[in-house]
Amino acid sequence: MEALQQHQELCNELHQLALEENSFLQQHRRVPDAALLEKKKGLLARLDDTLAALRAVPRHSAEGAPFRQALDKTRARILQILQLDKENEQLLLRFSLTGASASAPAAAQMPSASILQRIYQRHT
Repeated sequence: MEALQQHQELCNELHQLALEENSFLQQHRRVPDAALLEKKKGLLARLDDTLAALRAVPRHSAEGAPFRQALDKTRARILQILQLDKENEQLLLRFSLTGASASAPAAAQMPSASILQRIYQRHT
């Protein structure tokens, strides 16, 4: 249960960051600052660790009702993150097509918005 709780906390942090990024994109109509991108990279690196910890949980300990409820809650949060990430990716694309992005080098350094989905696919 501890591994799932740590994963839940990280998912909540990722969701909050996706909200921050979405707000930034809608307000400033440009690629986010390097600090936000670095924070995103750091959280995504931690995601691999929490997923590995979840994989190490024995099946028999993951069968209780509380664990199932927590797992469902985490899955719902992941879907929210993916939806926000998709919206953020579309905003970035729209701004890059209209030339609103003033910093092209920063856009090249930005991690792919679908990286979260690829990480989950790698661990399923």
